[in-house]
Amino acid sequence: MAADINQIIKNAEDKMSSAIGYLDDELARLRAGKANPRILDGVRVPYYGEMTQLTNVASINTPDAKTLLVTPWDRKLIKDIEKAILNSDVGITPENNGEVIRLGIPPPTEERRRALAKQAKQEAESAKVSIRNARRDVIEALKKSVKEGVAEDVEKDAEEKVQKIHDRYIKRIDELFAAKEKEIMTV
Repeated sequence: MAADINQIIKNAEDKMSSAIGYLDDELARLRAGKANPRILDGVRVPYYGEMTQLTNVASINTPDAKTLLVTPWDRKLIKDIEKAILNSDVGITPENNGEVIRLGIPPPTEERRRALAKQAKQEAESAKVSIRNARRDVIEALKKSVKEGVAEDVEKDAEEKVQKIHDRYIKRIDELFAAKEKEIMTV
């Protein structure tokens, strides 16, 4: 039975870890005024009949803090890449010189920074909900295991362990959000 409880706790921790990973990805895509290649993660380009991630058909560099440079591995793709960036939700107009695509990252306005901070907070809250749901599921499974013969003190110890894991992940979310909010609000 103890092995079952440890497995239940491990599964919950895996779910919580996934929520942190997802939050980290979502926050990385928020454009905070400085060049970050990950803002192009969602851009897909038609390549041999398949929609392919931009990073699979081009290299993305940051020559300076305000510029992204997209260099396609196949020059024939440059128009498709430019079109994909224009049609994406990145919100930056690409400059195409025939060999590379340059994206100038404009500093966001005060209003835009506040909207980005609000969006980051929503992403953080969503991740917290996922973590709380994972904790709730574990506690329900533990209560069910008591009915199946697990000692109550074992169940209570497991609940405390899950609560500590939960608290650690919630703290990590708060740290990620605070760092992103600082990055967004810094002019």
